[in-house]
Amino acid sequence: MTFSSVFVYFTIMLVIRFQRVGRRNDPAYRIVVAERRSKPHSIGVETVGSYHPKTKHAILKNERILYWIGKGAQVSATAHNLLVKKGVVKAKKRPAAKVPAQEKASTPTASQP
Repeated sequence: MTFSSVFVYFTIMLVIRFQRVGRRNDPAYRIVVAERRSKPHSIGVETVGSYHPKTKHAILKNERILYWIGKGAQVSATAHNLLVKKGVVKAKKRPAAKVPAQEKASTPTASQP
């Protein structure tokens, strides 16, 4: 078996997500394209925008965001909701946090004879 006959293709999973860069009690976020398994403060592949939640000010590179989505990059739920709100992506908003469903009070529904 030669090296040319054995070829392993690794795909890098990319995600568009927030990266916090603000100081304490003054949050600011970069919107970055990064590898899915990378650490939160690691250097991303590309910075495609920024967001300041106190002022609701967002700077987005629409063309680059759509380019990376076209290349197969997934978008985190929070970043997706921001892109929908700013009109970059036309879709429904996603639930941003997974909240466990509240268990309903168990009431006996069996009919009595």
